[in-house]
Amino acid sequence: MIKKLRSFRAGATPLIELHYIFEKERFDMYAKLEYMNPGGSLKDRTSKAILLNALEEGKINKKTTIIESTSGNMGIGLARICKHLGLPLILVIDPYINAITIKILKVYGVDIIQVDTEDGNGGYLKSRMKKVRELIDCTPNSFNPDQYRNRISPQAHYQTVREIIDQLPKPPDYVIVPTSTCGTLMGISRAFKDYYNISPYIIAVDVKGSIIFDDKPKKRRIPGMGSSRKSDFLDMKYIDEVVLVSEDEIIKACHKLMEKESILIGGSSGAVVAAIEKLRKNVEPNRTVIGIFADSGERYLDTIFNPLWLKKNKNDLEEETLETRNHFEY
Repeated sequence: MIKKLRSFRAGATPLIELHYIFEKERFDMYAKLEYMNPGGSLKDRTSKAILLNALEEGKINKKTTIIESTSGNMGIGLARICKHLGLPLILVIDPYINAITIKILKVYGVDIIQVDTEDGNGGYLKSRMKKVRELIDCTPNSFNPDQYRNRISPQAHYQTVREIIDQLPKPPDYVIVPTSTCGTLMGISRAFKDYYNISPYIIAVDVKGSIIFDDKPKKRRIPGMGSSRKSDFLDMKYIDEVVLVSEDEIIKACHKLMEKESILIGGSSGAVVAAIEKLRKNVEPNRTVIGIFADSGERYLDTIFNPLWLKKNKNDLEEETLETRNHFEY
């Protein structure tokens, strides 16, 4: 099983230059297209790294049941590997998961359990994690990858940084990373600063209503961004700046990138674009900016790119400041 998983495809994603969305600015903008992983997101890297380590350490075998909490992408990453290795997989989800994601998981034969109790911080994460613990306790020979605390999660992205370095003529000046578990954020920042001794300006992007960076908790509708609990990975000494964006700004950015670059991106990728919109006037000329595009927009066709969903949620998604309240028309 170890040999079979080592050869399993994850990573080696393209880095492309975006020519039009920030064409009036004097910096070079590149997108690391993590949605070009076979499972459609950067969680392919995380899933492979965690399960390969568990196999090597003897924590799982060919009869182990894998049990994990997910808002979508980690679930698909695990589903691919478990299908490949013949391992049973149970995923705990919540009502905000995209309908298209559920359809993909069912194709892979995943056992899906949904929790419906909010955790008091604007989300369902704590409720999902509680359910996972209950399932682990009552399922013999089971393993929880625990993407929220597993030390292997950040390490999976050292290779992401190696790819960025190899794909550019010079080291990047700015790297913008969306946050949820903060595994990607910390893996990328530590790889640059500790492993490769390169010091780009690292910007963490979070959604308003997430409590990772002490924002006031509130209901959020776009999965994969933010969190209703603190991150076990986060170390602020590796972060140079934090930018909070609203879900309204995320949606606006997703649509703008589609119009300017004809690229369909998901919510966390839209958050990166929205953050750059806020920061672009402060970026010096001739600098290189890298955005981590975690997933594509295909899984958001029922939400971000659905006029009926946008109309239904219009009042809740509107900006809280006069500056951008009327900027995006539904």
